[in-house]
Amino acid sequence: MECLYKDPNAPIESRIKDLLPRMTLQEKIGQMTQIERSVATPSAIKDRYIGSVLSGGGSKPFDKANSADWADMIDGFQNAALESRLGIPIIYGVDAVHGNNNVYGATIFPHNIGLGATRDADLVRRIGEVTALEVRASGAQYAFAPCVAVSRDPRWGRCYESYSEDTEVVRKMTSLVTGLQGQPPEGHPKGYPFVAGRKNVIASAKHFVGDGGTDNGTNEGNTITSYDDLEKIHLAPYLDCISQGVCTVMASYSSWNGRKLHTDHFLLTELLKDKLGFKGFLISDWEALDRLYVPRGSNYRQSILSTVNAGIDMVMVPFRFELFLEEFLFLVESGEIPMTRIDDAVERILRVKFVAGLFEYPLSDRSLLDVVGCKPHRELAREAVRKSLVLLKNGKDQKIPFLPLDKNTKRILVAGTHADDLGYQCGGWTATWEGTSGRITDGTTILDAIKEVVGSETEITYELNPSPETFSGQDFSFAVVAIGEAPYVESGGDDPELKIPFNGTELVSLVADRVPTLVILITGRPLVLEPWLLEKIDALVVAWLPGSEGRGITDVIFGDYAFHGRLPMTWFKSVDQLPLHIGKQNSYDPLFPFGFGLTCENNGDLN
Repeated sequence: MECLYKDPNAPIESRIKDLLPRMTLQEKIGQMTQIERSVATPSAIKDRYIGSVLSGGGSKPFDKANSADWADMIDGFQNAALESRLGIPIIYGVDAVHGNNNVYGATIFPHNIGLGATRDADLVRRIGEVTALEVRASGAQYAFAPCVAVSRDPRWGRCYESYSEDTEVVRKMTSLVTGLQGQPPEGHPKGYPFVAGRKNVIASAKHFVGDGGTDNGTNEGNTITSYDDLEKIHLAPYLDCISQGVCTVMASYSSWNGRKLHTDHFLLTELLKDKLGFKGFLISDWEALDRLYVPRGSNYRQSILSTVNAGIDMVMVPFRFELFLEEFLFLVESGEIPMTRIDDAVERILRVKFVAGLFEYPLSDRSLLDVVGCKPHRELAREAVRKSLVLLKNGKDQKIPFLPLDKNTKRILVAGTHADDLGYQCGGWTATWEGTSGRITDGTTILDAIKEVVGSETEITYELNPSPETFSGQDFSFAVVAIGEAPYVESGGDDPELKIPFNGTELVSLVADRVPTLVILITGRPLVLEPWLLEKIDALVVAWLPGSEGRGITDVIFGDYAFHGRLPMTWFKSVDQLPLHIGKQNSYDPLFPFGFGLTCENNGDLN
């Protein structure tokens, strides 16, 4: 019997129709299963017909593994899949949320909140193109991005993964989908997945839907809102992703009015698939099925039943796959999950695999290895940093701007926890899941960048934590103090207080009492800024979580480029005001309004 599904010239829907009837039930439910690389063995992939493997945050072949090491590992998994009865390739998924951030030596871009400050959709598209190249170089074909959450509360631990509190800004930034997947041709069917070629990846719009609107900003919490507001505020960016041919959508851990998204048939199937016409596949989040009941992991069979019947097509198991497959098989054989639901899910998964060209080109393209972390890629990240910086204060007297700084001044003090820490600069989802401090990858810290840019006669003194003695007998022209948040992810980042950590306020106060001071704030969200501190300092720049290219900061503070960034979120005066965002009915009385940002030229507001 001729295998039409192997014919690259046959129409994709014909290939699906040819392959689906050849599959056993075990092969079908295997395709619906995504497992973690640490439990993936060649025999498990081949004999259990696993459809997808992923690396959880920070899960890598070994420490400091580069793209070639990754490609070796992923090709090994892929070869096992190709040896299975039907030779259906796996999709390998990674959390490439600001560049291919798990891989040593990859280009690390600013986190989404910084990109939201740029308001530059074309820049974000170009970042998607570069991220796709670096992901494909590592052998992976699937990036769990973009996060199109509309974050309404900075207390949320994933605030920095959101481009903005404003739906329109988030909609603009969905251009990342076209960057990652390529530009669909004119007349491409709406809702049908698209991948342009071997230099592109499968994208995932996440987390469907309302993850940024939970009560008190609690991660995985409850979004209490009407359907109209859910649609207007949180659903709108998904329409843009679907119109760009996004291949997958990831469901949210959160709930809508008390209903868990992962089991919400109305939102997942009736709305996303039926009404909006989404033809790609819907994937669960990491261990989402284990989080549906208390204690975690209990009622597992019921969890499988309710999520798959609600419309989840692929389950990110990621560890307990033997139990998952056993329970899943029972539910289908007993008729509790209908075969029509299984066939619909597998059709969607196969559609994406055919669209992405995985049957023709299952293995990594080693010719891409040379571009990982290359100069043009780093220059793009540097441009993104420049455009993301938001100037909140420039000079104690508005008529006398403090910035730009003089490169040829006599003596500069550089200080603070974040001045020479690449890990802090990159934030969470970098090298490890939570992120960490130190030289975690290749890149340039703020201190490195200042040393590169100043004149040969300029002396630089660096003190992580200056004391009054630092200043004795020193005649500093000015100080650059970098403070901010330590890396965090997800619920670990939920914070009801939003104070500057590491005694940042006290550190700045000590320095600013003695020398004119520029403060650079490295943060994933607005933090409490005391009015007395704002008065004391000479200039304040918010650099968000800029990633590996610190020279983007010096490009602007020393005047080679103008300030461009505007606040993607409202900067509150006090946490008692939260949630505080545009469109809020009651009094909007921020410290700095949404969209605020000064320029050096005349201290004018970019608005």
